[in-house]
Amino acid sequence: MPAIVLLGAQWGDEGKGKATDILGDRVDYVVRYQGGNNAGHTVVIGDQKYALHLLPSGILSPNVVPVIGNGVVIDPGVLLKEMKDLTDRGIDCSRLVISSNAHLITPYHRTIDKVTERFLGNSKIGTTGRGIGPAYADKINRIGIRVQDLFDPSILRQKIESALRDKNQVLIKVFNRKNIELQEVLDEYLAYAEILRPHVVDTGLLLNQALDAGKTILLEGSQGTLLDVDHGTYPFVTSSNPTAGGACTGSGIGPTKITRVIGIIKAYTTRVGSGPFPTELFDEDGENLRRIGGEIGVTTGRARRCGWYDAPIARYAVRVNGLTDFFLTKLDVLTGWEKIPVCVAYEVDGKRVEELPSSQSDFHHAKPVYEYLPGWTEDISGARKVSDLPINAQKYVEYLEKISGAPMSAIGVGPGRDQTIVVKEFV
Repeated sequence: MPAIVLLGAQWGDEGKGKATDILGDRVDYVVRYQGGNNAGHTVVIGDQKYALHLLPSGILSPNVVPVIGNGVVIDPGVLLKEMKDLTDRGIDCSRLVISSNAHLITPYHRTIDKVTERFLGNSKIGTTGRGIGPAYADKINRIGIRVQDLFDPSILRQKIESALRDKNQVLIKVFNRKNIELQEVLDEYLAYAEILRPHVVDTGLLLNQALDAGKTILLEGSQGTLLDVDHGTYPFVTSSNPTAGGACTGSGIGPTKITRVIGIIKAYTTRVGSGPFPTELFDEDGENLRRIGGEIGVTTGRARRCGWYDAPIARYAVRVNGLTDFFLTKLDVLTGWEKIPVCVAYEVDGKRVEELPSSQSDFHHAKPVYEYLPGWTEDISGARKVSDLPINAQKYVEYLEKISGAPMSAIGVGPGRDQTIVVKEFV
């Protein structure tokens, strides 16, 4: 049975939570495969709004098993608070399954993240300061702490002690900060062990057995393609792989078992944090997109940078991820513009470039080449099939599909779960 990947095709914040929630009722498992609590999904069900930061969106679907895969870095305090908040609202979190191989974020990761970012000054990356990057760095340096280490106090002590030996030297001598006490960290994390133990399993084995048994699995990425540490706008990226390849390594599911890769893409473009953004708007149009679209980061609370749709980015996402479909979100936000610009290419040093420049310098200097499509003024929030859309909205979607490289199989026309036009079923 299918393993379906659902990921962001831009810089994140494309509306993956809504898409995952819609699909969540039709799948058996929803797996978060990378990232940490530096990302968030907003899901609207009826008059209830849920902001999820670390938990998979499948937690909101009672018949789904939500899974935190091995590729995620987990802040246990944040996870338990999020679970408590949802439990207080009547959501059953007992179904949650956590990989024993997932790595943990510790207090020293958060501290180092914050002081390093401040130290960079104008060269800062724009991290959330939640310790995600330092936790992944320890993972790659083979000194990370995994969930399974919580259940062996001697190993946990040894690993924390070893990490603090170097990190305290950096904090004291480089950043003029006080040292972090071993016993405080150890006591805090040992306290998490018994609370988390019922949720911890070998998720790679669980998921492959589920596929063999005919179950359907949805693999949910956080952030977006252009924030991928290998394929994004480096160094202004996250510390993991939100792209489709990351779904395999972050879940333990092999690539031959993935049957569909769905890219979530906004009808315009947004970005949080530093880095290049060719179509970014600094005028009234940009402010209107931000206001109408409610473009405030779910996790960070930061206002998102806004710009027009960027087709070279869409084509790049198709290529890097092997996208089979797009889910176009927030089409309703564009209602009211007389003309809607669409970036179809870039100008770099006086030359037209159709694809994303491979050079960081070229992309920083890329200027958008626009085509202009007629807008619409009709309210489209009640549309449930393509023919319900105004003709100009239909033409806009058709044009994006033509220049982006994959079919638009669903179209979001509002924040609600039911405010979606399904052109082609995903499951």
